[in-house]
Amino acid sequence: MDDIVETAVSAGQFRTLVTAVQAANLGEVLKGPGPFTVFAPNDAAFDQLPGGTVEGLLRDPAALAKVLTYHVVSGRVSAIDALKLTEGGREVPVDTLNGAKLHVSSKGLVRKKVHVNGAEVIVPDIQASNGIIHVVNRVLLPS
Repeated sequence: MDDIVETAVSAGQFRTLVTAVQAANLGEVLKGPGPFTVFAPNDAAFDQLPGGTVEGLLRDPAALAKVLTYHVVSGRVSAIDALKLTEGGREVPVDTLNGAKLHVSSKGLVRKKVHVNGAEVIVPDIQASNGIIHVVNRVLLPS
């Protein structure tokens, strides 16, 4: 089984994310033993950012690293685990690798879906050797 970076590369929907990980020199971290849970914005999520945002971040590796590590949580958290944490409509804060907190919640009457800071997990539980990837529909920006 591939690690998180190799899994993202082979998925084909994370070209911008993979480029950003390389530009921020985070490849070795995400290839490390982990385990990690990555809330990974796909290319369409990056396309929603205002014009010039991605290019600006790519020119500022420190700011880029803060944004990217805001998408990563230590440990392997499956969608089922996240739904259990948020049972009863609770919003659960979780620590990210950048030190800030993400807020995990679940929404939906019939089929509950995991949300992170309002972004929806659109593809859960992509397994990697050193963690798990959840595809989100928005780039998460730390405050």
